[in-house]
Parts: sequence; C-alpha cells; structure tokens
Amino acid sequence: MIKEVTATVFVFRRSQAVGWRLGLVWHPRFQGWITPGGHVEANETAAEAAERETSEELGCRVRLVPGPSKPLPVGFPHTAATVPWWIVEMGASPDNHTRDEHVHVDHVFVAEWVADVCEPETRVRWVTEHEVADLPDLAEDTRLQAKELFASVDAIVAV
Repeated sequence: MIKEVTATVFVFRRSQAVGWRLGLVWHPRFQGWITPGGHVEANETAAEAAERETSEELGCRVRLVPGPSKPLPVGFPHTAATVPWWIVEMGASPDNHTRDEHVHVDHVFVAEWVADVCEPETRVRWVTEHEVADLPDLAEDTRLQAKELFASVDAIVAV
C-alpha cells in the first residue's frame, strides 16, 4: 500500500463577539467543509507544510502550537521539529497525487491565527463550537477532533 505524508491544521481564531472559531475550507471533490491541509512536499517538514497549506487555503499566517511531547534531553545537539497533536493513517481515494487507493499518514496540528496575509484560494468559513456540532457538510472525524480541541482551546493556545 502506498503511504503519503500529509498535514492538517485546526486553526483557531478568537473573536471578541463570539469567542473561539475554527477555520474551515470548502473541498469541491469531497463536497464538504474540512480543515486546511495537504501533502508534505519533498523540501519541507510536516509543520512547514501545515503553515504553507494554511496560508494558501485560509489566507492567514498562524502560530503552530506544539502537541504534547516529552522534552528532548538537555544538551541534545539537534533541533526539535514541531510535534503534531495526532498522527493518523486514513484511507485515501485516487487523487491528483496518486492514481490508486492509498493511505495518508496525516500529521494533525493545532494553530492559532496570527494575521490575514492574502486572499484564500478556497471558500473559507470560521465556525463556533456550536456550529461545528450542527454543521451538515463536515466529516465526523473532523467533528470529533474539533469537539476535543474546543473543550480546551484556551489552555492549548496559552502554550
């Protein structure tokens, strides 16, 4: 089975009027709302892909929030990469990267919106926790992850 590395980002943005919102993009092939993300290119880490995809799809710059991990030992001579919150394997249908059924090894990141930087390439929607619960064209796996993250978003972005 072919496996490809991908990155997905749950981007949270605080609004004075309604509190935390999650950035979603419309995916025409899936006919539904998804979090920004895509394939990791040969010259980038999963975290770099997460930032690039977010800029392209949501039109914003973000601060990735490292996932839970054990710190490297003192004196460790190498630079640590930003750790995702989850890494999941999920089946993928043929697409413009691979003509056959394959698996995406998805590095799921959490980020806080910093600034809008360009016009997004896709339709964008910023939704509240309550809207996520009732949004019809949202995959159930995304809904479950969003629910988990919304429950502690204040503590998560405080890192």
